[in-house]
Amino acid sequence: MQLTHTAPNVPVTKFKRTKIIATVGPATFSYESILALIKAGANGLRLNFSHGTQEQHGSLIPLIRKASKAYGKPVAIIQDLHGPKVQLGSFDGVVTVQTGQSLSFAFEADYARSGHLPVQFDIAKRVKRGERLLLFDGRIKTIVTSVKDGVVYARAENDGVLIKGKGINLPDSDFAGDIITAKDKKDLVFGSTQDFDYVAISFIQTADDVRAFRKILKTLGSSAKIISKIETAAAVENLEEIVQESDAVMVARGDLATDVNPEVVPIVQRKIISLGLKYAKPTIVATQMLVSMTETPEPTRAEVSDVATAVIVGADCVMLSEETAIGKYPIEAVEVMKRVILYAQANSPVKPIFPDSEQDNTRQRAICRAVIRLAETIDAKAIVAETKSGNTALNIAARRPERPIIPITSDPRVAQQLSIVYGTKSYIRPDSKYASTKLTDWLRESKVLHKGDVIVSASGRYPGVVGTTDTIKVRVLE
Repeated sequence: MQLTHTAPNVPVTKFKRTKIIATVGPATFSYESILALIKAGANGLRLNFSHGTQEQHGSLIPLIRKASKAYGKPVAIIQDLHGPKVQLGSFDGVVTVQTGQSLSFAFEADYARSGHLPVQFDIAKRVKRGERLLLFDGRIKTIVTSVKDGVVYARAENDGVLIKGKGINLPDSDFAGDIITAKDKKDLVFGSTQDFDYVAISFIQTADDVRAFRKILKTLGSSAKIISKIETAAAVENLEEIVQESDAVMVARGDLATDVNPEVVPIVQRKIISLGLKYAKPTIVATQMLVSMTETPEPTRAEVSDVATAVIVGADCVMLSEETAIGKYPIEAVEVMKRVILYAQANSPVKPIFPDSEQDNTRQRAICRAVIRLAETIDAKAIVAETKSGNTALNIAARRPERPIIPITSDPRVAQQLSIVYGTKSYIRPDSKYASTKLTDWLRESKVLHKGDVIVSASGRYPGVVGTTDTIKVRVLE
């Protein structure tokens, strides 16, 4: 895909730094809707493999690429795997639960015949006596009393009702090494034949899970990067190592809140963003950001504050789920999110916290810091980063400069992957020692930049060769 002849004529001063990921679903299953999402401000589009078929998701990918090319803006496509999410199976009616009642669960059980509630994952192999088993997104709390002959017995701690298909959380149970389900494997094989930029893995527990997943992607020949979804108590315990091993990290606040309690989530969110800055890994804040817009055309004040807070503390992306997948106002939700981002970045005096990092001593990090300081000193309009792998742009973005970052790459996959990185606006151009000059001239002609603008660029003496960034230049556009 070459985005060489078109580009949205948005002045560089109007670029939004925090990016938007929108989930494509029944409400947006058309080329027109996808194009509208991109025009409204979406930088990444998520295909949720917990719902829909492979055929449905596969049919959307060419539509996304067509819309991306038509609008002249690289867009990341994310395959979000279902993962070992434990759910109740199918049974008729509603089960009323009372405090102190004994409940039993078995893999794919027939409730009418056995009295055991069916589950879609064999939890008997993973849970132990005394561990918590939280039903219906934590609405009913139970404690495991015993495990016998493949049946898990638990005692209810409060009243409630259960219906088929509702989620079960096991915050005390160890799922390490068993997070890739049979469904995920099939979806991964399918995904390796498709044009995905990222694959999001669910319910990871340790960095070993990420390493094992990376081996699978390599075996399949996939060039997709890994987004690790932090949604378990175990992942919180192993957070820093997981961030280091991942390509990007998502704060999956729904299941995370059930696993660690809601009051813990804002602190974990801040810590994840801070670690993302430390290790130059993009961070995504997800779940219920504008959830009221699933049904109403305006968000709540709390939701607006939630989005603005994510911007202020330095998240790379904010994500919409049901708002754009099944909501009544999908395009409006993206537009609202963009307005909040632009206002927050223009008016917030709060700066992200940059943690100390031993990695700051690398040559690449030193060059990136120097580029940012120079751009600030001479009041440059933008920072141009020539990059083959995307690492130069990632490391500049990790310092959260106020100037827009314009990566130039010859690799469309890299441009698409960088589209969800803070402050970047990527362009695809052939490798050349004049790539930066030619692009900034074209951006000046397109009214993105203007005569007299000062540009600072980072490049290498060997264009197209990974890891050779060694040159900083200052240019005044004529």
